[in-house]
Amino acid sequence: MRNHEKIRYVVVFCFLAACVCTFLAANICIGSVKISIQDVLSILVGRGDDSMYRDIVMQIRFPRALAALILGGALALSGYLLQTFFHNPIAGPFVLGISSGAKMVVALVMVFALSYGIKMTSVTMIAAAFLGSILAMGFVLLMSKAVDKMSMLIVAGVMIGYICSAITEFIVTFADDSNIVNLHNWSLGSFSGITWSHVKVMTIVVIICFLCIFFMSKPMSAYQLGEAYARNMGVRIKQFRIMLVLFSSILSACVTAFAGPISFVGIAVPHLAKSLMQTTKPILMIPACFLGGGIFCLFCDLLSRMMFAPTEISVSTVTAVFGAPIVIYIMIRQKSGGM
Repeated sequence: MRNHEKIRYVVVFCFLAACVCTFLAANICIGSVKISIQDVLSILVGRGDDSMYRDIVMQIRFPRALAALILGGALALSGYLLQTFFHNPIAGPFVLGISSGAKMVVALVMVFALSYGIKMTSVTMIAAAFLGSILAMGFVLLMSKAVDKMSMLIVAGVMIGYICSAITEFIVTFADDSNIVNLHNWSLGSFSGITWSHVKVMTIVVIICFLCIFFMSKPMSAYQLGEAYARNMGVRIKQFRIMLVLFSSILSACVTAFAGPISFVGIAVPHLAKSLMQTTKPILMIPACFLGGGIFCLFCDLLSRMMFAPTEISVSTVTAVFGAPIVIYIMIRQKSGGM
């Protein structure tokens, strides 16, 4: 049985890696200007002769595809941490209002910066989004102490999200600046406009968080079996819960800072990863969630660009179409006692 499980894990990870390569290639090749995989490979090794193709691949599509992969993985991993923290499969940064809180603070900072001609850096964006995430998470934690049922906590999180979204829309509507169109597009959720400098910053932040979370897999396994068991195993519960909140907020903030709020990825992908792996072991679920989130966002970003081309819809709209039914299914199974 143990050998059978190992084979399954290897097959699943090979499948996920193959999907990453396939969708990464598809996102780079497919668009209003179709570029063959041979031309893409020539450009990547520095042998491409067509300057237009080179600019399209290296300045637009490749950084955008990498951003979808990295940020999608970060968002799925953030959702997995929140589900572990609350012991609930429908907890996620979007549902609990954490993404909306990050969006609100980033919008405030962006409008202020644009009004005074201040240039926004990647670090400033992440810091603002992190502040918003922590504020929203603080309200959710306060609510968790006031309510007994987890369903009421989810409702409270949704209400916090609506309030933050309403404030953001108010800011966007009345902000008077020529660049407000970009702010509006960002507030809907999009991977467009990603540059190599953005990719560099998000890669550093996400890799550091991923490694730290991966090294937390052992205490996370104990925590999944209950706080009493984890405490007996030597896990410092208070510090451990703070680390879960901290890393989840950083990952969610990084996503919101560069791509805006993206819905349902943080809930749907961990559930899909668990179904594929047929295990809840964090040492396996952490990389599986990251790869699955990247694949999911690459797929949805490709659809958002191509379904109504040349018009592009927000990626959050597409993720909601595919992610919401999964969330409904999870809620039905939880209600019937299947989870």
